[in-house]
Amino acid sequence: MSGATLKLEYGETGLELDIQGLNTTVLRPRFIEGLPDEAASFQEAVRQPRGAKPLKDAISADETVAIVIPDITRALPSDRLLPWIFQELKHVPAKNFTIIVGTGTHRGNTKEELERMVGENVVANYRIVNHDSQDYETMAKAGTSPFGYDVYFNRHYVEADRRILMGFIEPHFMAGFSGGHKAVFPGVANLDAIMEYHGYENIAHPNSAWGMLEDNPTQAHIRAAGSLLSVDFLINITLNVNYEITSFFCGDVTEAHEAGCRFSKDTAMVGVEEAFPIVVTTNSGYPLDLNLYQTVKGIAAAHQIAKPGGLIVAAGCCNDGIPEHGAFKDQLYRFASAEETIAAIKDPEFKEIDMWQTQKLVQVLLKNRIQLFSELPDEAVRRGHIEPIRNIREAIEAELKTLGDDTPIAILPEGPMTIPYVR
Repeated sequence: MSGATLKLEYGETGLELDIQGLNTTVLRPRFIEGLPDEAASFQEAVRQPRGAKPLKDAISADETVAIVIPDITRALPSDRLLPWIFQELKHVPAKNFTIIVGTGTHRGNTKEELERMVGENVVANYRIVNHDSQDYETMAKAGTSPFGYDVYFNRHYVEADRRILMGFIEPHFMAGFSGGHKAVFPGVANLDAIMEYHGYENIAHPNSAWGMLEDNPTQAHIRAAGSLLSVDFLINITLNVNYEITSFFCGDVTEAHEAGCRFSKDTAMVGVEEAFPIVVTTNSGYPLDLNLYQTVKGIAAAHQIAKPGGLIVAAGCCNDGIPEHGAFKDQLYRFASAEETIAAIKDPEFKEIDMWQTQKLVQVLLKNRIQLFSELPDEAVRRGHIEPIRNIREAIEAELKTLGDDTPIAILPEGPMTIPYVR
């Protein structure tokens, strides 16, 4: 297609890209209008759930309830959902609830971030805890995974009488889809168990990929560990690019999740006839492009349709850095090349937090060149084996000088909210 400008999802403001005169194919998910009355649709979904009793009948007034929500790197509108849940469960006192922020291996969220995520009223009136995967004092053993390792979960989750998982469903570059049991594993799990399921062989498996649920070893580990304790109710949603809720999938954790995955696959996955020499991508804007660690997802989505040796141009704000927490930055910087990095990670003795994200990025680097438009300093990007750029149009034009002016270019303006594949 041709046109004047195209808005790329970037940070909180977006980014205008001049595509005049370029041979571009713009790939987006099928747009679904937001629900006209989200609150009414929520009420209907939790009162007529999939494979479970209605939410208000599932929890008694004297029972304690753990509600798991994602951290700030996920776009779930918890500030809207939580008040609706509390209204539906108004027979349960506020003191009986504990909201657990499922950080997985990420850092905990600040009070200011929590207020933005869930609203000031919820922060003021409900117990909220940030999960810490490395603090075993805050966890209790849930059991042993069928895959042979012990699993600990946040103590508030283990000891609660009832458990509610929240999340949103989109294709995921390892687990097939987000949502479902992923809220609890890795969300509120111990680091050692997280390391087990993120092992090199699982991540390298061809079925640990976008849109794959069946025979996906990563998803199998998630469900096996997540099922060690009963989940009483799932609240999953799908979102459009405007972060409006497009559908609810509530009730039994497996039945509701699989229904949501079918819906997501139908709307988010887009086929193309052949791979492209140049692919421009984003990481769906704020909050998903807070750092380079998360922006790997947008890069991996572009990789699906990039020709071997082709160029991936990524726009990710990365205003939270690479980030400084975790081991991702150190792993990128420690090794002299992508080849050296993958060789180190392959070693069975290599067991470090974040190695899975490094592995996914390096798998792309072994086949494609990556350029990044971001707020990161140029040297910080170069040390991660990625070329920093300050103007996306100029970067494209430089590539076209070698390939020819009419070279096909694919653009994913919404990043991994669209999962392209070669038919």
